[in-house]
Amino acid sequence: MRITDLLDKRSVNLNAAPTSKKEAMDMAVDLMAASGKVKDIEAYRALVYAREEESTTGVGEGIAIPHGKGDCIDKPGLAAMIIKDGVDYEALDDEPVNILFLIAAPDTKDNVHLDVMSKLSMMLMDEDFRANLIGAKDVDEFLAVIDKADDEKKSVDEGLADVHIEEGSKYLVAVTSCPTGIAHTYMAAEGLEKAATKAGVPIKIETRGSSGAKNPLTDEDIKNAVCVIVTADAKVPMERFAGKKVIQRKVADGINKADELVALALAGDAPVYAGGGSEEASESKASGEKGSVGHKIYTWLMSGVSHMLPFVIGGGILVALAFLVDTIAGYGATGGGDFGSITPLAAFLKYVGGLAMGLMVPVLAGYIAYAIADRPGLAVGFVGGIIAASGNAILANFTFAEGLLIDGKAVGGFGQFLMKFAFQNGGNTVSGFLGGIVAGFLAGFIVLALQKIGEKLPSALDGLKPTLIYPLFGILIEGILMCFIFNPLIGLVNTGLANALIAIGNANMVWLLGLILGAMMAIDMGGPINKAAYVFGTGMLAQAALSTDPAFQQMAYIAMAAVMVGGMVPPIGIALACFIFPKKFTKAERGSAVSNLVMGASFITEGAIPFAAADPIRVIPATMLGAGTAGLLAALFKCTLMAPHGGVFVFATVGHPLLYVIAWLAGSAVTCCILGVLKKKAE
Repeated sequence: MRITDLLDKRSVNLNAAPTSKKEAMDMAVDLMAASGKVKDIEAYRALVYAREEESTTGVGEGIAIPHGKGDCIDKPGLAAMIIKDGVDYEALDDEPVNILFLIAAPDTKDNVHLDVMSKLSMMLMDEDFRANLIGAKDVDEFLAVIDKADDEKKSVDEGLADVHIEEGSKYLVAVTSCPTGIAHTYMAAEGLEKAATKAGVPIKIETRGSSGAKNPLTDEDIKNAVCVIVTADAKVPMERFAGKKVIQRKVADGINKADELVALALAGDAPVYAGGGSEEASESKASGEKGSVGHKIYTWLMSGVSHMLPFVIGGGILVALAFLVDTIAGYGATGGGDFGSITPLAAFLKYVGGLAMGLMVPVLAGYIAYAIADRPGLAVGFVGGIIAASGNAILANFTFAEGLLIDGKAVGGFGQFLMKFAFQNGGNTVSGFLGGIVAGFLAGFIVLALQKIGEKLPSALDGLKPTLIYPLFGILIEGILMCFIFNPLIGLVNTGLANALIAIGNANMVWLLGLILGAMMAIDMGGPINKAAYVFGTGMLAQAALSTDPAFQQMAYIAMAAVMVGGMVPPIGIALACFIFPKKFTKAERGSAVSNLVMGASFITEGAIPFAAADPIRVIPATMLGAGTAGLLAALFKCTLMAPHGGVFVFATVGHPLLYVIAWLAGSAVTCCILGVLKKKAE
């Protein structure tokens, strides 16, 4: 069978001009429908979209190969589109797609068509072949280009088996595999083969596609190889590699980073594989310099961050608009603590935006748990996130038969237990977004443990497990751990910080106060540490209004200025880094840069949360140092502020406003530069 046997002229469009990924996929599915090879076009469309949800089929180099395999397909087929102006397809290299081949594969035992499609995938790795396809003037020339390359190119099996290794010479071995095993498996093999040829070293590659393992590695192959490269998003037998140097990456790296993998293998720096399972390597295990555990944690964390991002952006901009409305109405310098909700329109915008932002932590925790334990983890994670965001204070406000806990009148056994363990510091127990991350991981692993226990329960209870057993016991255990361990522990930290701030203020060490307040605003961005600094600043404002001591008033206004400038730095510094170091951030992160500029200018520190949650080890130190610098400079410049909120909208109340702006920009620049140094290139 030839590649052109699977292509119908009616399913080729050489002048496609989709404006989005969705439109491109729908156009390709419609082309496939025109060929008459699909029995149920909507069922097939659902298969294509479901495959795309797993990971993008935009493999880089301007190529996309979406595909679907199922009973709704009558005959194997290909549809082709040339998109000369390109379309944003969320490709792995973030470049637009110009060539799209859609694959339809019936779910049959006869897999001869898969070999043909696999050969096409390997052919697309040739730059000249791609250029000839794009330059084809009509469909006949397009098909002729494919036929010519089909004749010249060996079959997949012949190409992979045609490896000549001289006795005693060094060589590499590799395994490539993807979940569907139609295209990515063979493109990764072609990429690795080209990279090895360029490096002047032979490589033998085992492909594990839909038609099974081809060109399998023998024990002798593995024994004498310099290194093993595994690029896989599906399970691969790994025990045979025990004791060998092994590089494990996702299949996309075999396509886009083949030169890097071969160079790493030849350098001899790959870790030795210790063994421990017959089928271990998968996408969750295969990637990243830090190994499988780090990659899993990163993937779970990013699931929560990506779902949280719209709440941060949408809610934050609405709150910023509330400040703008009140400023236009003339309350920028006189609004005080009610600024942002003085006029009815501003109050409405702040109310809706505040609700949206209030969902950040529950959504973060919920979708971390969802990534770990699938749908059963979602409810447990949401509840844990709400507890982290709300703290334990509501428990103290209940009116029990004996009275209020806070009054010490609820002296029953459980009341005493609550007072002792849920309020260890007697004060704030909100754990914020850091607590939300903890809650998400807790929820995921709690549900996994319950699922493991549930395997031993009678099969008659299977229907009750996801709807009753997992949520009931999961939420209960999550609530106990959050209320009695993590919320109180973070509360103890907050109390210690507040006491330290009071001591520094009493010692009149204004420069140190500015440094610490600024840095605190950037640790958890709206969380309890941030709020401790903010409450201290607003408390100083309230005391200044009652004091007749000019020195104390000056210190109070300087403290508030340090608080606000510190809170304005993280979103601005991160936004600048997105513009100056774009390769350090994902496409979604870069897309939120403008909204971070708006939120930073409006003193909405929460805009930085998705970045901090995704990479806390690098982002939090960068924002702390930048915000601390801004707070220190504002204090040294003796900048004062008499308003508790509002960002640039209340600069009319700032003493030494030009120096204040300099402090703000200097701190933002520090954060930006440190991020440029610390952050690694985004995946």
